[in-house]
Amino acid sequence: MPGMWFEEFEVGRTYDHSITRTVTEMDNMMFSCLTMNPQPLHIDRNFAEQTEFGQPLMNSLFTLGLMIGISVNDLTLGTTVANLGMTDVTFPAPLFQGDTVRVTSEVKSIRASKSRPDAGVVEFVHRAYKQDDTLVAQCTRQAFMRKRP
Repeated sequence: MPGMWFEEFEVGRTYDHSITRTVTEMDNMMFSCLTMNPQPLHIDRNFAEQTEFGQPLMNSLFTLGLMIGISVNDLTLGTTVANLGMTDVTFPAPLFQGDTVRVTSEVKSIRASKSRPDAGVVEFVHRAYKQDDTLVAQCTRQAFMRKRP
């Protein structure tokens, strides 16, 4: 598996993920509909054009999921037990259809599990930027990671 084992993480190390993703109207519409979110700011172009943004905003929970998803291949694919939580989630600038997202992940802390000798907790700070390097999302995530067998 390409994911990293608990012992491989170092506090302070930042990963620049190579996968990037251009977000689309279809992404926004499907995600909003699948999650039962009828917010017209996401799914009604005519409505959104009348707002200060002048166009539909990408659904923020889609943006959060995409940011974390982009990190999976490099960090946790096959080596995570579970997500324990996400805190300090912010969206400092809007993300629009047609923007391209890139992600970095910084290891904020690591600690061995007290109850499971085969695992530990890694705390990441994920950051998503659009093509002009504007920060569009950030969160701190606690992941329960497997130790090397």
